[in-house]
Amino acid sequence: MPSILTTAPDLHDALAAGAFADGGPVRVLDVRWRLDRPDGRPAYRAGHIPGAQYVDLDHDLAAHGAPTEGRHPLPPVETLQEAARRWGIDQGDTVVVYDDLKNMSSARAWWLLRYAGVADVRLLDGALAAWTEAGFATEEGDAETPTPGSIELAYGSLPVLDLDAVADFAAEGLLLDARAGERYRGEVEPIDPRAGHVPGAVSAPTTENVGDDGRFRSREELGSRFRMLGAEDGVSVGVYCGSGVTAAHQAVALTLAGFEPRLYPGSWSQWSNHPELPVATGPDPR
Repeated sequence: MPSILTTAPDLHDALAAGAFADGGPVRVLDVRWRLDRPDGRPAYRAGHIPGAQYVDLDHDLAAHGAPTEGRHPLPPVETLQEAARRWGIDQGDTVVVYDDLKNMSSARAWWLLRYAGVADVRLLDGALAAWTEAGFATEEGDAETPTPGSIELAYGSLPVLDLDAVADFAAEGLLLDARAGERYRGEVEPIDPRAGHVPGAVSAPTTENVGDDGRFRSREELGSRFRMLGAEDGVSVGVYCGSGVTAAHQAVALTLAGFEPRLYPGSWSQWSNHPELPVATGPDPR
């Protein structure tokens, strides 16, 4: 499996050379998005890694349907393929993604492109801050439109959980809730219709996957963290969050630690919109 992370100096060298030494031609994607400011284009235009293409998470990396599907259901693969070609991605390219939020948003692009069959997708460890702190230049405005790519995508390269499988999985495996602890406990719920968590899920805030500098903790640290939460050998691990975005960050951390996580794309925004499904509150899984 190719590397999951890249450093700012390695990305800088790859951009200068046109490719990574251990990968293909490099394509960089800027995935600025956050819950309180979903349109990241103004921030992108104020300064981005030279050549990086802006990715609209709400439209390029998600579909929009009924509330019972969740806030960020997976887009049709044809939609993602059209976007990937617009970003200039060809078969064999190495894709690097980043944001300005410790990769909490860009991890969605990492997971979705990997799920769609792109073999070599990497996150810029430390996100945009790592690039600027290294002294590398950014550019303003929109990047030059690349030559359309020819990538062909097909879903199924990573394991997923659908709504019908979540309850059984939580009873038999380890289902991690990547949201903040207060949302897991049901003390607050800023956006979804019900507060609490999937019965049986274990609280595992994704913010604990990285240090203060936004870089992922070591494989050993992550492995220890997830083992303490119940990820023993032979136990299947799944993950969800509010709408399937930061769950991808948890999936990155689990993969770095050596696990093969299943992501539940509908996440809490789907589960909580089904009134027939049970909800647990408080600090305990059940």
